Amino acid sequence: MNRALIVIDVQESFRVRPLWSETLNPDVAKPVNRLVSLARAAGDLVVWVLHTEPGTGGPFDPETGHVRLFEELDEPLGDEPVLRKTSHNAFTTTNLQQILTARGVTELRVCGIRAEQCVETTTRVGSDLGYDMTFVADATSTDPLGPFSAAQILERTETVLRDRFARIATVAELEAEAEPATSPR
Repeated sequence: MNRALIVIDVQESFRVRPLWSETLNPDVAKPVNRLVSLARAAGDLVVWVLHTEPGTGGPFDPETGHVRLFEELDEPLGDEPVLRKTSHNAFTTTNLQQILTARGVTELRVCGIRAEQCVETTTRVGSDLGYDMTFVADATSTDPLGPFSAAQILERTETVLRDRFARIATVAELEAEAEPATSPR
């Protein structure tokens, strides 16, 4: 298969921040796990990405111990890369593109935390690099921002990405597409 799932920033760093109580999808690990299972069943590559801010002393500083995947996420398998980034997108400060190129990946599905920030930015960069992008909306989360609710932020993100940078899909839609077609004989 020439597809990969990129799981972006589903990490404890977010849950220790006060704003987590207002996050759009506190159970984001459940749909992410469904996507991981779907990807593995299809033979797709799964790439895990963690955001880090070394030396800051904040929740994204690796020294605090919060830069780790949510406990309830499926464990990365031995051949699934776990990348650490220091930029908003998953490409700029990692070797993600080299990994994808080496494996012949041309299509990416993205999910994770901060829909309008790291997930959207990765989607835009991936599109610019020529990947066929799918933004999995219900496997993302975000927080309110200024006068906008978290739901409004996600709606805006979907609107600006749709048909310009990515296909917008749900986990259920992707699962339905993966089911073998049954036709009466």
